[in-house]
Amino acid sequence: MGGDINITQIPRRIRELREVEEKSALDMAADLGIPLDEYDSYESGERDIPISVLYEIARRLGVDATVLLTGEDPRMLRASVCRKGQGVRIERYPGYEFSSLAYNFKGRTLEPLLVDLDPSREPAPPVSHYGQEFNYVIEGSVKITVGKREYLLNEGDSIYFDAAVPHGQSAVNGPARFITIIQEKQR
Repeated sequence: MGGDINITQIPRRIRELREVEEKSALDMAADLGIPLDEYDSYESGERDIPISVLYEIARRLGVDATVLLTGEDPRMLRASVCRKGQGVRIERYPGYEFSSLAYNFKGRTLEPLLVDLDPSREPAPPVSHYGQEFNYVIEGSVKITVGKREYLLNEGDSIYFDAAVPHGQSAVNGPARFITIIQEKQR
């Protein structure tokens, strides 16, 4: 496992798992607290699924998010090593690519991601999700918006925040790379 993900397969996996669980699209939308047309656009692949929604869908379907991303269950119970360049990579939005660094650890409560930002692309829209988030810049400069506040972080800087507050990241003055660790609280 590891490598690039074919993002077009994720909506198909969601639909198949939802049908196996005998849940309607309307029930899933209600569970997620979103309008049915928004859920349908995720499941049809017309719209990118925000990572926080993807993890909530996985939770509602009773699977690890790795199953939705890769089609395989995570296997490791005690430790999972992710070698350089071997994380499960996915481009969520143009210019915002992340690699899951713990995709193969079963039952994880944290989601560590390596994020690459391309400054030539339009920044992704702000997102919000349950839990808390930590970002640590390892290359370049990143503008992080949390609510109405903006923070400029350079290499070695970090921020910890309430992920329920709409937030987003964008590269400043060149490509940037940061580690984000997301811990989502259960509703």
